[in-house]
Amino acid sequence: RGPQLNAGAAVLDTDWLLFLHADVRLPAAARLALEGAVAEPLDAAVFSLAIDATGFWPRLMELGARVRDRLGGLPYGDQGLLVRRRQFDRAGGYPDIPIMEDVAMVRALRRLGQIHRLPASLRVSPRRWLREGPYRAWARNAALLTAWLAGVSPHRLARWYRPEPK
Repeated sequence: RGPQLNAGAAVLDTDWLLFLHADVRLPAAARLALEGAVAEPLDAAVFSLAIDATGFWPRLMELGARVRDRLGGLPYGDQGLLVRRRQFDRAGGYPDIPIMEDVAMVRALRRLGQIHRLPASLRVSPRRWLREGPYRAWARNAALLTAWLAGVSPHRLARWYRPEPK
């Protein structure tokens, strides 16, 4: 996805870029937080994650995302990424890798400065978690992130990521 995201950024003539996954909705509170953020002297920000489903498992996945984001400093792309164009360019854009491009971009941005947390959540479709089971999906994603941070090639990780069709 990195090249596609970079191509989209390249055709925009704007000071700010907002990257959202296709299965994400931007509720009214998130729009207000976005409007406030672009008026602030920040360079990058992410939203919190809210899975659009009821029950225990969505709240548990949201908690896991908060812990990974706040303690590990690693928000995923489904939390959205608001970034000032000059900071995006300084970071080198998204890398051309088949997986973990969002984490690589966030790490590059963190080396340049702080990534702020916006006071609102994006609504994310539960489709990916439901397709293979939420706990299995969480375990797989945690294993992929750990392997990537340990230096496993993104090309190898991409082969592990594709779930078997049911």
